[in-house]
Amino acid sequence: MLERVVDRLLGLPAAEGPPPVVTRGLSIPMPDGVRLLADRYAPAGTTSAPVVLIRTPYGRGVLIGKLFGETLARHGLQVVLQSTRGTFGSGGEFRPFHTEKEDGLATARWLREQPWCDGRLAMAGASYLGYTQWALAPYLDPPLEAMCLGVTASEFVSAFYPGGVLAADDMVSWSALIGRQESRFAALPNPFQARRTRRAMTTLPLAAADVAAIGKPVRFLQDVTAHAEPGDPFWAKADHRAEVAGLRTPVSMVTGWYDLFLAEQLRDFRTLAAAGRNPRITIGPWAHGEPGMLKVLILDQISWLRAHLHGDRAELRRSPVRIYLQGAGRWLDFDQWPPAETTAKPLHLQPVGGLGEDVPGESVPATFTYDPADPTPSVGGPLLSGKSKQRDNQAVEARSDVLVFTGAPLAADLDLIGEVSATIHVRTDLGHADVYVRLCDVDSRGVSLNVTEGILRLRPGVPESDVDGVVRASIELEPTAYRFRRGHRLRVQVAGGAFPRFARNHGTGEPIVSAVAGKPCRFEIFHDPAHPSHLTLPVFPG
Repeated sequence: MLERVVDRLLGLPAAEGPPPVVTRGLSIPMPDGVRLLADRYAPAGTTSAPVVLIRTPYGRGVLIGKLFGETLARHGLQVVLQSTRGTFGSGGEFRPFHTEKEDGLATARWLREQPWCDGRLAMAGASYLGYTQWALAPYLDPPLEAMCLGVTASEFVSAFYPGGVLAADDMVSWSALIGRQESRFAALPNPFQARRTRRAMTTLPLAAADVAAIGKPVRFLQDVTAHAEPGDPFWAKADHRAEVAGLRTPVSMVTGWYDLFLAEQLRDFRTLAAAGRNPRITIGPWAHGEPGMLKVLILDQISWLRAHLHGDRAELRRSPVRIYLQGAGRWLDFDQWPPAETTAKPLHLQPVGGLGEDVPGESVPATFTYDPADPTPSVGGPLLSGKSKQRDNQAVEARSDVLVFTGAPLAADLDLIGEVSATIHVRTDLGHADVYVRLCDVDSRGVSLNVTEGILRLRPGVPESDVDGVVRASIELEPTAYRFRRGHRLRVQVAGGAFPRFARNHGTGEPIVSAVAGKPCRFEIFHDPAHPSHLTLPVFPG
């Protein structure tokens, strides 16, 4: 009965025949002697068949076992669900992102030696479960038959430090999750723990936030704070970008407009497409792990696996790019990302808080002071947990450390589909500073909802300044597909941070692992003919 309910909720046809056969506690040897535990889910009567490998640090219990193990097996797919090193009974230490290649290759070799595996392997899963696919697939010979990549990317380091700034909210949240996930009742909702974790984000130095959140150190938070400087070689083996173009495995992706790995996943998609690998992607109105995405993700992965393992090819005839246009409430199909019809158009910051297409005239710069002791707060956005997605920004926009530039009411709907960037001409009195830019949608009541955002860390001499000390800051905002309705206004925020989504800039240059004290920093934002600060918007014809 439960299985039929799950299938109905996911939109799957009712599974026929007896339930899958589950073999628990398979012990898979690694080259260093460590053994990793796994469970096998096989359709009844399976003798030798392809294997769908799912490697997870989150356990093999009810949720993941039911969703990925039993559901896929009920629909004809043999699944091996493995706990990664150092998690849920598997030996060794869980050092995120550092042993997945070696452990994945050893697991693939072992599986291909089993009599119940016909030699063909595929992989599925989302988030870290997707990263374990990228850590294995480019190096495996013969290659995987298929990859199913939900809300993930070939490297996560860019998402750890977007624009060179530590993503504090996400890093502390995930550290607290993995640090206590095997404790009793950890899987149950715990509002007290959620509040404690959020308070811990204010801890100084930030490296101590793990103890503040869960009462003990977490190796990952120590790593991510200690190795936050650009180019740190510590993360080199966790980066698989260089192998993406050469991947020979068919790839299907699912993500959301408010997913923290969106930009990195779209980069992987474009690399594969440029190499002629014919990937497909679905992007919906979701944040990371949002329940509303689950149905689409499971259906996508089952259809892709059945197409490449069992020859059910009907699903392969859809367009390579399927996206949800926010504000319009409809899905659109395209042959490429970004769509060929998109045109890049500038939107300039104007004097006295204006915003428009024209290059601004002569004007004095707008100013504000960022104080790390009272950091500009963040609201909403692409967060791993908590209150993510779109939120009303009016309270933040009323602060003295946020500049607001607002356009005139739109005479017609405006669709943006593609990549968004900003060029901000800025001068600071410390040199160590962050430039944060957010694009919002303001309705007739004045409610200001965030659409996309980006940040860039400035250091003395990086980027280079002109003779007057003005820096040209180039900032990548998150990609989007969004309709601004007629009568609404576009609004751009410029600030020196957005905390705790991004770690505060102390203004001293001291490494984040140890920084405690800070200095206020004065900003000048230029908008004149010589310094035309602007956003570049991907306008899609209506």
